Formats: sequence, structure tokens, C-alpha cells
Amino acid sequence: MPEDLNNMYRVRGHVKWFDPVKGFGFVVSDEGGPDILLHVNVLRNFGQSSVADGAGIEIMTHRTDRGVQAVEVISVDPPARTDTMMLADFAELDPVEIAAAPLEAARVKWFDKGKGFGFANVFGRGEDVFLHIEVLRRSGLSDLQPGEALAMRVISGKRGRMAAQVLAWEAALDD
Repeated sequence: MPEDLNNMYRVRGHVKWFDPVKGFGFVVSDEGGPDILLHVNVLRNFGQSSVADGAGIEIMTHRTDRGVQAVEVISVDPPARTDTMMLADFAELDPVEIAAAPLEAARVKWFDKGKGFGFANVFGRGEDVFLHIEVLRRSGLSDLQPGEALAMRVISGKRGRMAAQVLAWEAALDD
């Protein structure tokens, strides 16, 4: 099926749902209209293997015989939070201080979504950095794969070094 990529258009919306195991999900445009298919390969080209439900997203799309599909991810914003619950490790930290922490290149060692945590190795350092599922959600991600490249803002928490923010490496290059 030939695809006419000359008829692409930019869409701003939010992730309705995304399942990294199935390899796809759907985006709802802020302007309304049909759901937009988001395939995991399009997300991987952006540098992520998952995206949190409810995350804001800007994509380039095009219409096919089977509906509207995303062809490029331009940006992802974390989902809006209605609660103020915070991890105890961050309760005493100033959000400005966290945002000022340098981005560190890392690779995911392992992450278990069911357990809600995992670890990453920061390039050039021997210690592991703790990754909590809530930090992923607040960063607009829902899951991580072993070997996935990340950029993280790391703090010294009550139990050691932990990620306070996680970004896809490619997205962090513009930060």
C-alpha cells in the first residue's frame, strides 16, 4: 500500500493508552476526530519504548486506508497530575534544585513494571541508580527495557542514588 507522506499534519493531543507489549496505542487529538494509531516503532524513533497514559504528545500524522497514524513524535509531556502525592525521598527537596541537576547518560540495567522499580547504570560510574515507577510516570514514561538509553537527573536519596527525572536520551539532547 503506497503511503502519501505529502499529506502529513501536526497534531497535539494526549495518549489515550499505550501498551508496549502489544506494540501500539492510541492518541486523541485536542481538536477531536478519530483516534490516531501510535506504533512502538514511531515511539522508538523518538528514543522511547513506552509512553504514559494521559501524557501530552505532539506528533506528525497522515491518513491511510486504515485510519490516521502517527509517523513521527515531536514531543512528549508528562501527564497532568491531579494529586500531590510525592515520594518520601523528594519531600524535602526543592523542585528547582531537582530541575537544576545535570542530565546524566545512563542505560537501563533492568526494570520490572509489576514491582514498580528497577536500576540503571550511569555512564562512567560503578554504582546503580534506583528507578521508581512514579518517577517514570511523572516523566511521561510507563515502562523501560533493558539496555534502553536514558538521560536522568539523579539525586542522593535516603537509600542512595536515585533518578528524580527520566528522559529519552534523544529528547534530552535539546534540554
